[in-house]
Amino acid sequence: MDFLKSAVASAISKDPPFHYKFGDRVTLRQSIWTLHNGTKREDGSDCSIFSFDVPNDRSRLPLARNAVRKMRTLRHPGVIKVLDTVETETYIYIATERVTPLEWHTNRKSLSEETSKWGLCTISNTLAFINAEASSVHGNLRLGSVFTSQSGEWRLGGFDVLSSLKEDDPIIYRYGSLLPNANTYAPPEIAKSGWESIKRHPLYATDAWGLGILIYEVFNGCFIESDQIGLTNRLPPSMHQSYKRLLNPNPKARLGIPHFRDQGRRSGGFFETLLIKLSQDIESLGLKSEEEREEFLSELDEVADDFPEEFFSVKVLPELLKSVEFGGGGAKVFASVMKIGRKLSDEEWGTKLTPVIVRLFANPDRAIRVCLLENLPNMIDHLPQKIVNDKIFPQMVTGFTDVAPLVREQTVKAVLTIITKLADRTINGELLKHLAKTSNDEQPGIRTNTTICMGKIARNLGSNTRQKVLIAAFSRSLRDPFVHARNAALLALAATSDLFSEEDCATKILPALCPSLLDKEKLVRDQTNKSFDIYVQKIRKYATTLPDTTLPPPSVAAANGVTPRMGTPQNDSAGWTGWAISSFTNKLGTASGAMQTKAPSTLQSPPQDERSSSVPPSDNTSRILPTSASVSTLHRQAVTSTSTPAWTPPELLFQDEQAQEELIDEAWGELAEDSFFDALSDAPVQPKPPTVTFDDGGEPDFEGWLKAQAQAKPESERPLPKGLSKSSNQGNGRTGVTRSATAGMVGFGAGSKQLATTATKPKLEAPKAIVTKPVEAGDDWGDAWD
Repeated sequence: MDFLKSAVASAISKDPPFHYKFGDRVTLRQSIWTLHNGTKREDGSDCSIFSFDVPNDRSRLPLARNAVRKMRTLRHPGVIKVLDTVETETYIYIATERVTPLEWHTNRKSLSEETSKWGLCTISNTLAFINAEASSVHGNLRLGSVFTSQSGEWRLGGFDVLSSLKEDDPIIYRYGSLLPNANTYAPPEIAKSGWESIKRHPLYATDAWGLGILIYEVFNGCFIESDQIGLTNRLPPSMHQSYKRLLNPNPKARLGIPHFRDQGRRSGGFFETLLIKLSQDIESLGLKSEEEREEFLSELDEVADDFPEEFFSVKVLPELLKSVEFGGGGAKVFASVMKIGRKLSDEEWGTKLTPVIVRLFANPDRAIRVCLLENLPNMIDHLPQKIVNDKIFPQMVTGFTDVAPLVREQTVKAVLTIITKLADRTINGELLKHLAKTSNDEQPGIRTNTTICMGKIARNLGSNTRQKVLIAAFSRSLRDPFVHARNAALLALAATSDLFSEEDCATKILPALCPSLLDKEKLVRDQTNKSFDIYVQKIRKYATTLPDTTLPPPSVAAANGVTPRMGTPQNDSAGWTGWAISSFTNKLGTASGAMQTKAPSTLQSPPQDERSSSVPPSDNTSRILPTSASVSTLHRQAVTSTSTPAWTPPELLFQDEQAQEELIDEAWGELAEDSFFDALSDAPVQPKPPTVTFDDGGEPDFEGWLKAQAQAKPESERPLPKGLSKSSNQGNGRTGVTRSATAGMVGFGAGSKQLATTATKPKLEAPKAIVTKPVEAGDDWGDAWD
C-alpha cells in the first residue's frame, strides 16, 4: 500500500520514484546533508538516507551534486556503499547502507584504543586509494565525514569537494570555501593562499593534514581551535612521531598518507595490532590450515572485548559459519560461533544462525553432530518449536542408532534439552521408540543414561502411555547387570512415585523392587530400601481411605428375605456367569438334602468364558477350560464371581489403544504382569484321572433333578434355560449331555463312555493341551529392551 501511494504521488508530481522510506532523523554536524534512518519499501531492510534541500541551500547545490556523482562512481570497501540516488529541482536523496556518525561514539568515549587504531587504519587505506589510484583529493576530511557501518567498520563519506586534479576545472578550487567551518579545518597553505594552491603542492598534502586533524578528534573529541594542532594528548605513544609529521606546516615536508600507513604496519608499529591482523585474516579463514585456524580462534578470543559487537555479528560470524559448514572448521570454530550468538537477539538468531544450524544437523560428520549436541543448551531458547520438532529432531534421531557410542550417548543426553520443544505426538511415538533401543544398548553407560533420561522426562509423557512405559523401562533396568543402571532405576522410581496408581504400586512396582533388597551391591540395597519405603507409605496411606468391607450388612440381607450363603452371588446382575447360572442357583436353594463337595483343585483357572458350566460349549472351541476343573469347581467360581475381583488377562488391558499406542507397544512391549509370581506358574498340574466308572463324589445329579422337576410340573411356565434341556442323543438306554469341564468324558448315571468309542455320536477332534496357569504376557516385555 505504501508503495502504491508513493508511485501515485510520484506520478502526480512527475518526480522519479524513490523506493526507500524515511525514518528517524540522525544528528549530523558540520555537513550540508541531513541524515535519516530509513528502510527499503520492498523488503524492509535497513538503510540510511542523505537528503539535501535545494531551495533552502541553493548556493551549495554544486557540492551536493558533486557528492552524488563521486559516491556513485567511487567503489572501495572503505567508502559508504550507495544503494540509490534521486535528484530533482527541490531535493536530492542518496540511499546508502545503514551508517552511524562516528562522532556519536567519540562523544560517548566508547572507542577503545585498539578499536580506534583499527578504524584509522581503514581510513588510511581508503585515503591512500583516493590519492594514488584515483588521483583525487578528498579535501573534507574531518570527524563529520567518517561513519560506522552495521558491522562496526569505519566508512568514509563527505565527498562534497572530492576532485580529481586531472579534471579541467576541479570543483574544490571554486567551492572548497563553501564547506562548513572550512577555514578551521583548512591546512595553512590553503588558509593563506586559497584552495587553488593545492595544485602547487603534493597531491596528498591536503588530505594528510586532514588525517592529522581526524586522529586528534578521534582520541580527544571535536577539533575547535588551531592552537590544538599538534597536541599529543591521549594519543598512543607509538603514533606521536608520525602524527606530528602529518601536521607539518610545510606541505612538501608533510608525511604522505601511504607512508603513514606503511610506518604503522612496520614491526612494532602502531598498526601492528592483533585486532587489525584478525580483521584482515577473517575473510580467508576458510582457506587456513587447521593449525592456522586454531591460532586465529585463540587470538580472536583475546581481542573479543576490543572489537565492536556489531563487527562480530556482521563480519566475523558469517565467516565463522562458512568455515564450520564448508571449510572444516569443526567444534572449536562452532564454539566461537556460540560465544558470538549469546549477544544476538532472537531476530538475529532466526536470520543468521537458525538456517545454518538446521543444515548442520543434516551433516553426517560425527564431530559436527557431537558439537551441536553439546552446545544445544545454548541454542534451544533461540530456536522456534516448529523448527525443532519438524526439522532438527528428524535429523537428530539418527544419532540414536549411530555406530559410534559417543554419538549415541550425546543424543540421549540431548533429549533432556530438546524435550520442551517437541510435540506430544513426537514424544510418545518416535522418541520413545528410539529410547527403547538405547535402553538395551550394548554400552552400560548408555543404558544408564537412558534410564536417567526416562525418569527426568516422565512428566512430559502422555498420561495414556506413561505408567506402562515407565514401569516396563524401570523394571528392565532393575535387572541390568551394571550396578549403576540398577541404581539409576531405583532413583528414577523414587522420583516418579507420584505418577503411578496405588494398584500399580502394589501389584507391579513393589514386586519388582523385592529382588533388589538382596542385591549383591550395598549401594543398590540401600537405595532399594529407600524407594521401597516410599511406595509402601503411599500404599498404606491409600489403604486408610478404603472401606472396611464391600459386603452388605446382615440387616439388609435379612430385610430382603435372603439368607446369605458362602459362594452365592448377592445379585443377579449380568456378569461373566450369565443368566443361566443365576437362575439355576436360585432354584438350587430350594432343593432338599445336603450337598457334598469335592476337594477343590490346587489351582483355579481364571475365567475363560462368560457362560455356565452346565451350558454346552459353543462352536468356538478356541477357549477350553483346564482339565483340573470339575463342574463343582466351575459352579463355585460362578457363584463367587461377584465377591472376588475378576482376573483380567494382560492382553485385554490395552485393546482400545490408539494407533500411537500400538507403535509404543511395538517398541516397548508389555510388562509380564505375573512375571514376579513364578510360584503360580510352577504349581503342579493335577494329573489326568484314570478312566473309571463315573463317580460324582457327592455332586448333585443335575440332570436327574431337572427330570424330576419336569415330571412334577409338566406344564411349567418357566422353560429351562438354554443349555439345560434334555439331550436328544440316547446311548445304551442312558441319556448323555456334553460337558466341557470334564477331561474328554461325557454322560451321567451308572457308567460312562469315552467320546472316541461312541459310534452313534459325531466324531470330535482330540482335545487340545490345556495349560492350568494363567495366560501371561511373558517376562520379555519388549524386543527393544532385550
